[in-house]
Amino acid sequence: MPVKVIDQLPAVEALSAENVFVMTESRAAAQDIRPLRVAILNLMPNKIATEIQLLRLLANSPLQLDIELLRIDDHVSKHTSESHLNCFYRYFSDVQQQKYDGLIITGAPLGLVDYEDVTYWQQFGEILRWADTHVTSTLFLCWAAHAALYHYYGLQREIRGEKLSGVYWQQVSQPLSPLVRGFDDQFLVPHSRYAQVPKQKYQEHADIHVLAEADATGAYLLQNSSGSRIFVTGHPEYDLNTLDDEYKRDVAASIAARIPENYYRNNDPLQGPQKLWQSHAFLLFSNWLNYYVYQATPFDINQIGRK
Repeated sequence: MPVKVIDQLPAVEALSAENVFVMTESRAAAQDIRPLRVAILNLMPNKIATEIQLLRLLANSPLQLDIELLRIDDHVSKHTSESHLNCFYRYFSDVQQQKYDGLIITGAPLGLVDYEDVTYWQQFGEILRWADTHVTSTLFLCWAAHAALYHYYGLQREIRGEKLSGVYWQQVSQPLSPLVRGFDDQFLVPHSRYAQVPKQKYQEHADIHVLAEADATGAYLLQNSSGSRIFVTGHPEYDLNTLDDEYKRDVAASIAARIPENYYRNNDPLQGPQKLWQSHAFLLFSNWLNYYVYQATPFDINQIGRK
């Protein structure tokens, strides 16, 4: 089944070229079912690329999804045109009275910025408090995962000596969790970040469950006891060339950039990257939508958050 988006969203054409089924609003209007309402708070600089990445994964599900793109109030994007944002995005303040079956909050290039120094930190916290009563399950990616763990549990990240960049093996540590149902014992995921939370800090909180991890990356996939909060510290949504673009950007900025690990063929940037993580990414998003959104959300969306 498809994701449903505004007819003119650029991602429609890009995904259709990949044979990904995306339903436009005009076609969906003829169907008499209740799609799941999923909001995406897109904090990434290149919002169009992130839209395509996330919609590709969300579309690989038997569920019909009504997607809404959200933006932070009073935050100016430097890498996405205002016309695109005005056309396809809604401010959080415009939807805060509404309820959603699922919410995805993306990463952001803020790995070296103290949380309280982030210009929209106050509204980020407001959105998380709102999600607790207006969203069935929220999926946090990369920076948003660490920021949410700090907001909810006071877990302060540690800054690594060098950037973690590459595609790393992860080990499933809680194989009975529905979120990792169908996973191999080990699987690959892209990571691109400076921060990490030590494992012992997670172990101090009974409400945090580490589902997959690795020595090189630390905890990758975590959830709270109810499944209303899913934390993903890597980037399963990344395209084939995303790490390559980041590496070339770092090299151009005269940063002492290390070649992303386990990413280029024979570890040689001239031979190009290889995509080894997409099957895991599809399964992760499908499991989240099925077990933590569709199976958990009430049919009457207005009942979300009511005891």
